[in-house]
Amino acid sequence: MEIKNCDTNDIDEIFNLYKMARDFQKTKFSMHWPEFDGNLIRTEISENRQWKLLIDNQMACIWAITFDDAQIWEERNNNSSIYLHRIATNPNFRGQNLVRKILEWAKNYAMENDKKYIRMDTVGNNPGLINYYKKCGFDFLGLVQLKNTNGLPAPYKNSSIGLFQATIDSKDEEL
Repeated sequence: MEIKNCDTNDIDEIFNLYKMARDFQKTKFSMHWPEFDGNLIRTEISENRQWKLLIDNQMACIWAITFDDAQIWEERNNNSSIYLHRIATNPNFRGQNLVRKILEWAKNYAMENDKKYIRMDTVGNNPGLINYYKKCGFDFLGLVQLKNTNGLPAPYKNSSIGLFQATIDSKDEEL
């Protein structure tokens, strides 16, 4: 297993994984990801914020990070966090606890960047997904209604948002 930044050669596979994730979401939930703008992905790649987890040289999972997410986290947004977005797993690698591996990586990455929290969000009240992320090591902070959804994808507009956080503590420094 290897985790590293995506590069522009990965763009087609990134969009393929997003499509597979969206198709899967459509079979399970009433809300699903929109099609993402290529400029967003290219920007994330150029800023070293788009990541991939490789297993046997295959892209098993991708995600993006940011150090600021004020629109979703509102007054809870802070400079002590990294925010995970759009985790998409290759269907051939489902069931391998990749979110736990991403969280382990994120804790190390957070410590290297003097951050105290790893955060992420989900759209809608999905008890199964909430429990899954809790089992992966995130604390569920609750559901919120966003005050300003301008510019966010459609699923955020009239839905509750689940907020999740993992805290870096002294025992994590041994990772």
